[in-house]
Amino acid sequence: MSVIVVSGTGTEIGKTVVTAGLVALAAGLRVAVVKPAQTGVAEGEPGDLAEVRRLGGPAHGLELARFPEPLAPATAARRAGRTAPGAEEIADRVAALAGEYDLVLVEGAGGLLVRFDDRGTTLADVARLLAAPVLVVAPAGLGTLNAVALTGEALRARGVDQLGVVVGSWPAAPDLAARCNLLDLPEVAGAPLLGAVPEGAGRLSPADFRARAPRWFAPRLGGTWDATAFTGAARPEPLVAAEAVGALAR
Repeated sequence: MSVIVVSGTGTEIGKTVVTAGLVALAAGLRVAVVKPAQTGVAEGEPGDLAEVRRLGGPAHGLELARFPEPLAPATAARRAGRTAPGAEEIADRVAALAGEYDLVLVEGAGGLLVRFDDRGTTLADVARLLAAPVLVVAPAGLGTLNAVALTGEALRARGVDQLGVVVGSWPAAPDLAARCNLLDLPEVAGAPLLGAVPEGAGRLSPADFRARAPRWFAPRLGGTWDATAFTGAARPEPLVAAEAVGALAR
């Protein structure tokens, strides 16, 4: 895979940290990271690309547009009186980089169907034009199954391959919903679970982040994370079994 599109089921769920982890796993390769539209960051301030390279390591970065308000790219561009890049322009720039680099990562803004321009083109359109797989980053807790299922349906409807799902911030003390979701995510996504990044990973030192990253991602992404072992360790005790044990104790 020379191009991987990284999308989320929403905002602030760990896309940038996951992208940085993929850069860390690709150490030794020529890697480029594309941010089609950076919103909510003023000119001159460090954006997502800076964070990806700080944590993940050396990579060529390309930011196609930046808008100061934390809004969908199309909305932020309209309010700024500017034109945002559409799917065709983004795909052309990514395809050019794919001819020069071993791996190109495209980090979206928000969810899969967030509008990039006034024509309504989205990250899903970019992936379709590139024939590139999409890695979906999802939160751990309650509500994530619906968002992951909708994202998977949207990808299939467009003929876009879903590479898999990564939990963007796995809690140190996962609740019942998070632990149950590990079992259900592959089924509702229609794609494998390919990793779980621990909460707070973005606060690690760059050296620690790069050293630990392989443990967060499955071999398909270049890591050593074992979905079966991880899911088994987090599996909650069935309620029926728990009730039976309680009845016997009484």
